[in-house]
Order: sequence, then structure tokens, then C-alpha cells
Amino acid sequence: MAIELKNVTKKYGKDFSLNDISITFEAGKIYGLLGPNGSGKSTTLKMISGLVYPNKGEITINHEPVTRKISSKVSYLTELDIFYDSFTVKNMISFYASQFEDFDPLKANKLLSEMKLDAQKKIKQLSKGNRGRLKLVLALSRRTPILLLDEPFSGLDPMVRESIVKSLLAYINFEEQTVIITTHEISEVEPLLDEAVIIYKGNIIGQKNVEELRETEGLSVLKWFKSKMTNIEDGGGERE
Repeated sequence: MAIELKNVTKKYGKDFSLNDISITFEAGKIYGLLGPNGSGKSTTLKMISGLVYPNKGEITINHEPVTRKISSKVSYLTELDIFYDSFTVKNMISFYASQFEDFDPLKANKLLSEMKLDAQKKIKQLSKGNRGRLKLVLALSRRTPILLLDEPFSGLDPMVRESIVKSLLAYINFEEQTVIITTHEISEVEPLLDEAVIIYKGNIIGQKNVEELRETEGLSVLKWFKSKMTNIEDGGGERE
């Protein structure tokens, strides 16, 4: 499903989180949404998922305006760690299955096994890495055309990040799902990406096809990102 933002502005008080941005996320592609903290990455995902509304502009999915009902088409992994600590891992799987008709318990249990998560363990007993794994299990176990992952590697050690990338490779439907990942771990996520988008102070300042970036410019996504940031800091402007 294609996602389109048209002249979208979002303000919190006097501060712009997004400033008149327009971008299309095409169906069947995986996007990396990159930028420093406070650039508007999380706000973009929240608006696509119908949790936050723009002050101006329009957000559509397959030409239909986004409302809170869009949750039936969007699986959203938030950066926040929101769990019922008294639940066991198994309880959390059952809870998600009761809330989302598209939740696949068989897939969830397979992912639990692959990520070495104990279904009987209470969530309050899980390490930060295992809580991150559980969040991913819950997000990937929904059969939705849109998958939004907000900082899925945040605070996780390299071994955990590597296992998460492998799970994404195995369980994302590359033909049908539109996937947007926000992350600071650019090198880790690069093998997954079709397109990389840089957002800075609420503005889209760059968008590149990852394969073309490597083949025609000889740059990794990380090197391209750093060059754009350096250009801005040196006064080279914010837009391409």
C-alpha cells in the first residue's frame, strides 16, 4: 500500500516537528528514515499510524485519508517500552491476539523460539534486549500491509541487533509490505533498505535509492548521511 504525505505540517506549541513535507512511500519497498534526534522521524510514523494528526496537509494510504481506523492496516513498533509487567510473555501474545484479528499466534510462537524467549517468563524479569525482541515479535506477527518500526535497535547490544536484522530478513514480506524503519544504527539496517530518506528539523533533505547510491556514487548509506549532515553544518543548505 502506498503512503503519501502532502504538504504536511505538525507543530507542538511554537515548534515545528514537520514543516510542509511531501513524500510518497511506495508499496513493496523498505525505507530507512534517518536523522538526528528531534528531526521528526517518530512524529512521521505516529501520523501514518493515525495516532497523531497534522496541523496542515494530508496523509493518505492508497488515496484514503488516514484516521485511527488505519490500525487495521498498520503494525507499529513504538520506541517506547509499553508492556504490562505483571504479564508473562505468553500473556502478552494472547493479549495481542485478542486485540488484532490479523495477529498470527503460530508465527509469534515461532519467533519466540527463534529469539530464545521464554513464554512463561514475566515481562518484568526480561532484560532490555529481550524486551526489545518481544516488541519485534509482536509487531512482526501481525499480517498487515504496512510495518512501521521506530528505533527497533535502540539500546540493544550488537548481538541482539544482529538477531533482529535476521528476523526482519526472514519475516518481512518483501513483495507486498511497505516498511519504514527509523534508526540511528544505519550500517546494521542498510542491507534491508530499498530507499534511504534523511529528515532534518522537520524537512526532507535527501532521498536516495540505496542500490543506485552504492553503484553510481560509491557511497554507503552511512557515508551519504554523514556527508549531508556535514554539508548542513557547513552552511550548505537543507534541501537537495
